[in-house]
Amino acid sequence: MLKSMEITQNQIEQWKAQHGDVFKVVVEDKTAYLKTPSRKVLGYASSLISKDPIKFNEIILNDCFLGGDEEIKTNDAYFLAVSSKLSEIIEVKEAELVKL
Repeated sequence: MLKSMEITQNQIEQWKAQHGDVFKVVVEDKTAYLKTPSRKVLGYASSLISKDPIKFNEIILNDCFLGGDEEIKTNDAYFLAVSSKLSEIIEVKEAELVKL
């Protein structure tokens, strides 16, 4: 896993080619690079949300984490800060329903 100081623009472009959108989240002096979660991971995490909402965030963060400072995943203060942003990486496109 690459630390935030080792991540180059070239690495970000490689991640984009492999995963699509890449997001950077910064908490104080810590940085994490995240991808959008898959439907499979969202389904699994969502099945646990009513029992343990924190576990939902842990699963999403661990699956989406591409690189950066590991402390974002292990330090409670950083984890909680990033948790408040995780919903923003879950892209939901607008659909239109037309009755025929």
